[in-house]
Amino acid sequence: MKKPIPTPHGTSRFRLIDAYLLRLLVWPIVGCLGVTVIALLLERVLRLLDVLSQSSARFGYVTQLAANLVPHYLGLALPVAFFVALFIVITKLSDGSEIDALLASGQSLTRVAAPFVYVGVFLALFSLLLFGYMQPYSRYAFNTVMHAAINAGWNGKLNGGAFIDQPKLLMTADGADAAGQQLTRVFIRRLDAAGREEVITATTADLRPDAHGKTVTMLLRKGQRIGLDAQNHYRILVFDQFTTNVPLAGAEALLKPRGDNERELTLGELAREAQSPHPAIPRPTLLAELYGRLARAAFLPFLPLLAFPLGLAAKRGNRTPGLIIAGVLLLAFQHSLQLGQSLAESGKAMPLAAIGVPWLIFTSLSVWMFVGSRKRPGQTPVTELIRRLGVGLKRFRRMFRDKFEQAEA
Repeated sequence: MKKPIPTPHGTSRFRLIDAYLLRLLVWPIVGCLGVTVIALLLERVLRLLDVLSQSSARFGYVTQLAANLVPHYLGLALPVAFFVALFIVITKLSDGSEIDALLASGQSLTRVAAPFVYVGVFLALFSLLLFGYMQPYSRYAFNTVMHAAINAGWNGKLNGGAFIDQPKLLMTADGADAAGQQLTRVFIRRLDAAGREEVITATTADLRPDAHGKTVTMLLRKGQRIGLDAQNHYRILVFDQFTTNVPLAGAEALLKPRGDNERELTLGELAREAQSPHPAIPRPTLLAELYGRLARAAFLPFLPLLAFPLGLAAKRGNRTPGLIIAGVLLLAFQHSLQLGQSLAESGKAMPLAAIGVPWLIFTSLSVWMFVGSRKRPGQTPVTELIRRLGVGLKRFRRMFRDKFEQAEA
């Protein structure tokens, strides 16, 4: 005799709902996070290429620099990507009346929001690892690689139009082959062993790095050499061929150890330095940095409470006003923390108050909006603002369209 299939109820039904809601969240948050981080990295990589464009050897550092920037941009993109993904999921559930179905089945809005809050808690813990340990080390590694790239010296190759600028050597060429070793219209200004200046120009030049990798041999053709002799008289040499050696410079060591800046310290190091009787960095600066990182991580579990009222209100208007208000709130929170850190570092405010007050304001606002929407989802004091903003946007579009049609007529 076959046994009847048990009907899921209690916690089993809750687990099924949680799995469904979390599955809806996965791809939006991965997509938003990936697109945001890649866009930020591409913009920064273009700037790095411009900074390191003087020598082809320095382009090899760009990959290392970009990799060390990932934790920094991941920390910037995480709150935005999480909120946008929440907004997408909530509006999708609202448009399909799935929220109404869940509420009609006896689920409360608090229960529906619970899995998203748990995701926020997980992201907060991840942010503590990211802000507290990954970013300080990656920031120092970025500075190390950048210092090595800037001071990498010349590698024996030169791109057309680029400059080699070293303490005792300035060289450029109007043109070069793909390998950077056959140059045209060459200009060299350098100091000799006695510290005397000489200038060399040539129509063409061939570069041949030596086997030991410490110098490069230059075969210059059809040019002039102007320099000072031992009596400080200028001598001009016109040549058909002239051979000279130029030293290759290696990267210098990093000038400072990690920890010279508070942003390079981990959470544990910030706390220990703040408790030290004679810290190397001012104590208010250390505490402001410590509280700022903790506040940014602790804000993430409250984002679902902010996203639900705004996302549900979009059903009665449109999504643009809700996203605008959310963007303004997130930017205001970020800038208020930066302002609080600046006030604490300058001694105009206590670090805990300067960071804690903005955090309390925005978390309280999120809780207040969510609590106000539990009885009537989407109906919050902000809903009317969103509705009026949506009406204003529609009027603006209509007015713009009418003027455009009149201009065509």
